[in-house]
Parts: sequence; structure tokens; C-alpha cells
Amino acid sequence: MPYQKGDWESILKKVTDEKVVIHFWGVTCAPCVKEMPLWGKFTHENKNAKIMYIQVDDVSKQMVEQMLQKANLSKGENFYLTTAFDEYLRYEIDPQWRGETPMTIWIDRDGRRTRKIGTTNFLELKRWFQKNNL
Repeated sequence: MPYQKGDWESILKKVTDEKVVIHFWGVTCAPCVKEMPLWGKFTHENKNAKIMYIQVDDVSKQMVEQMLQKANLSKGENFYLTTAFDEYLRYEIDPQWRGETPMTIWIDRDGRRTRKIGTTNFLELKRWFQKNNL
């Protein structure tokens, strides 16, 4: 699905009272390329985990689709940028975020957000979902 300025609030409204993880990644981000198959595996093994993926670099839609397919994530809830990922988009998501990827936001049922920069510790993520009644 396309992602543009203003969509962040729509996504947050959509997941109110849910536990959700929103992962920001890029096709041109080396750690993201390495990690995306692990996200695919995690998603496959934890089918009830609500995870959204937002691709944030300036590449073709075909490149995004190829990477998602390679990671077995093409059937997930995926978003791709329709405009340049600038400071306005980043600020809308998290005023403290400078745009580094990968970046993941964990949102619990009470709306508390935890922002994590860098690759994901999937054991920690699994425990978080279990703690929050996956």
C-alpha cells in the first residue's frame, strides 16, 4: 500500500487498543536486506503477531516488491513511500528519529511506544508479544 504524509495518524487509529510492531526498512539499507528474511521467518512462526512494514527509501515499487517476496513478506501489511522520505515524514512518526534504518516501533495495547534503532532481537520481540498476550 502506498504511504505518504498524514498516513501515520491513520495507521495509529487503525491499531488502537492493539499490540503492534511497525518496522521501518529500506531496500538500500544493508542491515535491512540481511534482516528482512528473519522478519519473514518470525511472521510465519508467529501468525497472530500484528506487524506492519513501511519501506522508507527512494526506490522503485518493483525493488520493494522483490525484496518483500524474497523475505516471504509479500502477503503482509506492507507500505511503500510515494514521496521522498523527508524530515516532515520522520517528524510525524517520531520527532526524535533522524531517519536511520532499520527502526522499529513497538506499541502496546495502552498506546505506549518503544522505539528501537538497529536490527531486531527476535527473541526479545517474541517475549514482548507473549507478555502482551499474543
